[in-house]
Amino acid sequence: MTAVRAPSRPRTGPEQTRARYPDAEGYVERDGVRLFWERYGDGEPTVLLLPTWSIVHSRHWKAQIPYLARHFRVLTFDGRGNGRSDRPAGAAAYTEREFAADALAVMDATGTRRAVVAGVSCGALWATVLAADHPDRVAGLVAIGPAVGLAPPHPERAVHSFLEPLATDEGWARYNLHYWLRDYSGFLEFFFARCLTEAHSTKQIEDCVGWGLEIAPETLADAQQGLLLCGLESFRDCCARVRCPALVIHGDEDAIRPHAQGAALAEATGGRLVTLAGSGHLPQARDPVRVNLLIREFVESLGGIVR
Repeated sequence: MTAVRAPSRPRTGPEQTRARYPDAEGYVERDGVRLFWERYGDGEPTVLLLPTWSIVHSRHWKAQIPYLARHFRVLTFDGRGNGRSDRPAGAAAYTEREFAADALAVMDATGTRRAVVAGVSCGALWATVLAADHPDRVAGLVAIGPAVGLAPPHPERAVHSFLEPLATDEGWARYNLHYWLRDYSGFLEFFFARCLTEAHSTKQIEDCVGWGLEIAPETLADAQQGLLLCGLESFRDCCARVRCPALVIHGDEDAIRPHAQGAALAEATGGRLVTLAGSGHLPQARDPVRVNLLIREFVESLGGIVR
C-alpha cells in the first residue's frame, strides 16, 4: 500500500474567479495515488499542460488555459504532492517516471489518444520521458524554462547542502530542508522572487507563495529528493529517443535554471530553441501572450501529425 499524506490545506471554499472554468473534471487513481484532472473544450488536437515541481499545482497555467482552450482541447492535472491530488510519502514517489506515468493515466482516463505535451521547469523532465517512452501518444513537446541537468547549474545554487544543517540562512542557503522546516514561508518568498525576477511581478509572486503554502515542507522535501534520483545518463538516453517535434522556450535572465540548460535540451532532442530576452524562470506567468502564441503556432505547425 502506498503511504499518502493528507493535503496540508485542503480546498474547502470557492476558488478565486477564473477566466475559464473546466468543462469536465475528475480523478484517476494510479497505484493508490489519486490525481485530479480538468478538461477544457472538446475535439482535437489536445494540449496536455503538465504539472511542474510539487511546489505549485496546475493553476500556474491559469494564463494559458483560457486562450489555448479557444483553439484546442486542453487538459491539466494537479501533480502528485499538491492541489487536489494525493501526497504520497517518500522520495521514490516523486521521480520523473512517476510523473510521466501519471500523465499517461490522465490521458487514458480522459480518452486522449494523442496530445502535444507542455511542461514548465521540472515538467520538462516528465514531458521528455513521456515522449521518449510513448512516442505514439505524444505528437509534440514544449519545454519552458526546463530544469534539466544537461548543462551546469548557476554557481550559487551548487554551494549549499540540501540535507545538512547550515550556519547561514542567506541566499540559496534557504534551499535547505532544515530551513524549510523552520521558516517555510520565508523559503517560498525567496524562491519565487528568484523565479520571477522581472519588474512588477508582485501578483505572480503572491500567487505562487499562496499555492506553495497549500502543501507541507515535508512533501516538498520528498519531491526534491525524488528529483535527485533522476540519473543524467538515463535522461540523456530519453532525449535521444524523442522523435516528435520539440520547442524549448527559455528566458535569458532565468535565475533558477541557466539558459544553457534549455539550449542543451533543444540540441539533445533536435528541437527549436526560442530565447526570451529579459525573461526569468516563469515566462508563462510574466509574458503569457508571447508564450501562448508560441504554443499555438507550434501546435498548428504540426498539422495532421497531432491527430
